[in-house]
Amino acid sequence: MNKLLKSLLLMPLLALSVNAAAAQYTEGEQYTKVNETVTKKKEVREYFSVYCGHCFKFEPIMHSLKKSLPEDASFERNHVDFLRAASPKIQQMITKATVVAEQLGDSDKLIGAVFNYIHVQRAVITTEKDLRNIFVLNGADGDKFDKLMKSFSVNSQAKTMKKYQENMTAKRVLTGVPTIIVNGKYKIDPAKLDRNNFEQDYQNLVKYLLELDS
Repeated sequence: MNKLLKSLLLMPLLALSVNAAAAQYTEGEQYTKVNETVTKKKEVREYFSVYCGHCFKFEPIMHSLKKSLPEDASFERNHVDFLRAASPKIQQMITKATVVAEQLGDSDKLIGAVFNYIHVQRAVITTEKDLRNIFVLNGADGDKFDKLMKSFSVNSQAKTMKKYQENMTAKRVLTGVPTIIVNGKYKIDPAKLDRNNFEQDYQNLVKYLLELDS
C-alpha cells in the first residue's frame, strides 16, 4: 500500500518534470525522430567503435550517463564495423569481444582497455589472441574468454548488433559514431546541447526522451 501511495504521489511530479523538459528540448533541435515506434523496454543504445577517437573521448560521459539511468532503462553498447581503420573481419571480431566483456561483467574496464590499446598505446589488433591478451592483462579469465568467443549466445548477440547497425544505416540514421538513440526512436544531436553544462544537459535530455512516449 505504501508503494502504491508513493507512486501516486510521484505521478504529478513526473508529469511536471516532463512538461518542463518539453519546453527546453525540441524535436529537430536537440533530437530527431528516426522511427515511429519505440522499443518494448526503455533503452539507451550507443553505436560506437573502439577505432573512433570521438568515441574514446566520449567514454567518461557514457559511463556517467549509464549510472544516471532509471532502474527501468538499460544501456546497450552496439559496436559497429564500418570504420576504415581496420578490416570488417577484425571489427566484427571486436564486436564479439565487446559482447564477451558484457558477459564477463566488467565491460567498462575491458572495453576501456581496448580503447587504450588502440588510442594510447598506438598498438594494432590483428588476431583474436591480441584481444585475449588485453582482456587477461585486465583481470579476465583467458579460458572463459575463449569459450565465450565461440559460444552461441555471443555470436547471436553480435549478429543482432550487426542487424541494428544495418537497419539504422539503411535509414541513413547511422552515418557516424558515436550515435546515441533512445528507445529506438530518438537520435540525440549533442551539438545542440549546453556546452557549459554538457554532461548534465545530456543526462536530462536522455531522461526526458525515455519518458516521452510513456
